[in-house]
Order: sequence, then structure tokens, then C-alpha cells
Amino acid sequence: MHMLLNTDQSLTQRSEHALKDSFLRQAVQFTTERLREKKEESTNALGDWELWRERGRQIRAHTIQYLDYYLDQFATNVEQAGGQVYFAKDGVEAAKIALEIAKEKRAKKVVKSKSMVTEEVEINTVFEKEGIACVETDLGEYIVQLAKQTPSHIIIPAIHQTREQIAQLFSAEQGKAVSTDTKALTAFARQKLREAFAQAEIGMTGCNFAIAESGSVVLFSNEGNIRMVTTLPKTQIVMMGMERMVPTWEDLEVMANLLPRSATGQKLTAYMSILTGPKRSDEKDGPEELHIIIVDNGRSKQLGDPKFQAILHCIRCGACLNVCPVYRQIGGHAYGSVYPGPIGAVLSPLLNPEDEQVQELADASSLCGACYDACPVQIPLHDMLVYLRERRVKTQGGIEKVAFRGYSAIFRHQATFQWMMKTLRHVQKWSVKDGSRWSSFLSRLPIVQGWVRSRRLPYSTQRSFREQWKMLQKELEEGVDNQ
Repeated sequence: MHMLLNTDQSLTQRSEHALKDSFLRQAVQFTTERLREKKEESTNALGDWELWRERGRQIRAHTIQYLDYYLDQFATNVEQAGGQVYFAKDGVEAAKIALEIAKEKRAKKVVKSKSMVTEEVEINTVFEKEGIACVETDLGEYIVQLAKQTPSHIIIPAIHQTREQIAQLFSAEQGKAVSTDTKALTAFARQKLREAFAQAEIGMTGCNFAIAESGSVVLFSNEGNIRMVTTLPKTQIVMMGMERMVPTWEDLEVMANLLPRSATGQKLTAYMSILTGPKRSDEKDGPEELHIIIVDNGRSKQLGDPKFQAILHCIRCGACLNVCPVYRQIGGHAYGSVYPGPIGAVLSPLLNPEDEQVQELADASSLCGACYDACPVQIPLHDMLVYLRERRVKTQGGIEKVAFRGYSAIFRHQATFQWMMKTLRHVQKWSVKDGSRWSSFLSRLPIVQGWVRSRRLPYSTQRSFREQWKMLQKELEEGVDNQ
């Protein structure tokens, strides 16, 4: 399924638009800095964080290595507990299965908790086309839904919205003015969402972790809305990526420590909801039916690939976004994809290998490696970005391929390298002068246009380092001879 949201603009155009939004940049930088500070505090309190990271990596690597076994074990245990399991090869099939369940129940309203995989398969759009209202119940998701936008952060969807903008959205929904006061805004959302909880025939969630040994679905939340989504509606649909598995409850304990600390800096998530089949006859609340849709959508293609299989280790904490110098400047919407930040720059191209526009997301990185240091399960995203760029150059070629061939031809021989450096120094001498014809010409070349728009390369009239080094050696030798 197509994952690029703004197909009418390139990555460069979307980034330029984001860079002009001063509030967006301030909000993203302020929030990500706070999350990084809280993460550091909570991880230091845990003990040896690197040992926890290594244990998390081991669990995820083992699970993905034997994913077929654990998926089969999970599905068997879900069915034994009274639930139903469906395997969807792609996003279209996953949305179709969910829609068929909704139609069978003659549902008019669905309440949904925050879920990236449902964003991936565009389930809201699918339901709305069939006249089924799908209401987001996470506050941030509810805000971006009213704004007809997509989340700009995996954990904090409405990071880019001001209180004034939120008040305008709520006022339009209410039909009368809603104050910008925080208490007034939350009171409005609480009232609206409670009405939706009471009216909905179906509750829908994603899945943070699925426990293979028991067939349980584990959901993390800080607002309590998931408790309502999974308790009041008679029918429950869980949509999960096939990689969300962990083998045992002991493994969940590790993830329950890694995820909240990496995501929001919390020692524990505020709410942990666990679904193991539909409600029993002696239980007063809970869904009467539980349907679990396990989504592939390109994930299985990464299995067995030594370069990219580790992308399936991701636990969707968003820590890589909070440290990425690119994301911190342009925010999430500039990526134009369901998944922003470093994880999105890798995952989106992998899940959509035929989409050329999505492939350019691998360029949205400085390759600094901060994402790897932040990742609680040690995914080498920076290496994967290099592999994606390499793959793109090999398949698409273009000016980059020609440029690097020329670079290779020149820099592999000392003589050609020295000649080129001397030549470029002369070119630089004329090209960096303000108002010169060469400077004006070079600034219009596509290959340097973006660079010179915001910076200039100063020209040094001194000799090159190699020339100075030769002169220094000569002076030293003459000094020795004179002695």
C-alpha cells in the first residue's frame, strides 16, 4: 500500500516548507529536548542501560529469527482463548478484513486507539468511504484527525499544533467557541470521546507486543483511552504488524522497561492493558468477540536479509526521532510518510521498494549515528541508510552515480588528486567572489544550488596544506644543513 502522503512535493520542497515554519521548529526542538532529558534521567535510574539494551536486542533478534514459529504459537493460543486470527499479505487486505467485520456487525461507529499500523493501511479512510465513522481516542490523534492531518511523531502525534490551533479545531467541531485554556480543551475532548465510547459498536487498537506463549495482546497507554476502547464495544479488532511478537512474559518485562523510558522517559507506562481472548461468561465487561489481524505489508521481505532484517526489531518508541538532527529541524510531515524520522527513512523505502518517491527518504539523514545510540534495541539505522542510498544509486544511477565514478577515478591516484586540488583552488578563487560571473553561474547549478543558498565557502589566499608542509620540510632541511 502506498505510504507517501504528499506525492505532489519532493522531500526537498517539503523540508523547505517546514524550515519556514518557526513555531514548528521551536515546538519540535523543545519537545524532543525534554524527552531526551527525561529519558536520560529514567535510564540512569534503571542501572546499566547498555546491558538492558543488549538484552532487548537479543530478545528481538531471537524472535525475528524464529518469527514463523512464534506467529504460529501465538495464533494457536489466540484461537484456543476464543479469539479469531487473520493473516493479511498487505495493507489492502488488512483493511478489507477489518471492513468486512464492521459490515457484518452493521457498525456505524468505531472507536480507535493510537496505532501506527492502522495509519499505514489507511483504515480511517477505508471506513469513512463506507459511511463508518472511525474516531481517534488518543488526544493527539484526535487533534490531527480533526485537522485532517497525519501524526508528525510516533509518540506525540500533535507535536506541531499550537493551543490556538487546537482551540479552533475544537470550536469548529463544537459549533461554538472553545477557550484556549488547557482545562477547557481537555474537558471538550473528554466529553466528545465519552460520547463516542458509549455509541461505538467496535473498538480498534494496534498492538505494542503480542505474547506467543499465551496468545495475549499487550497495549501501552498514558491516557486510559485504550481501557475504554477495549472494554465498552462488543467487538474488538486488533491490527498488528507481524513483527510485534515476544516469546514469553519474562521477555515482556524487559520491553516494559525499555519502551516507556525510551519513548517518554517514564519508568513505567501509566496503563498496561492485556487482552487474552474475548470476555469470559463470568466477566462483567470486555468484548464479546476478539479479531486479530496480523499484517505483513512488505515486512516478510526483510526476513533473511543480513542488511535489513534488524529493522523488524523496532519497538516503535520514537527515540531515534528525538535525537535526529534532521527530524529536529523539519518535523514529521516533511518526510511525507506514515513513519517519520530515521526509522521512517529506512522502513518506508523497505516496505515500498517500487515507489521511487519513497526511496528519497534515505537522503533525510546526516548519518551521524545518534539514532543507533538512542535505539533501545540497537538497530543500526545509520548503516541501513547507507545501504539504501547505495541501492538507489545502483538502480537509478543519475548524476550521483556519474559524480562518484569521477571522484573514484581522480582520488585513487596521487598525481590526478594533486592536479585536481590545484585546479579547484583556482576555480574557487574566482567562484566565491561576491558578484563575480563565476559565482553567479555556479549558484545556478543544480548540484550546488541548495548548498550556496544558505552558506558560502570562504577563499583562503594562503598556500595549501601540502604546499606549506613541503616548505616546512625544506626549511627544516636547510636548517639542519646550516648547522
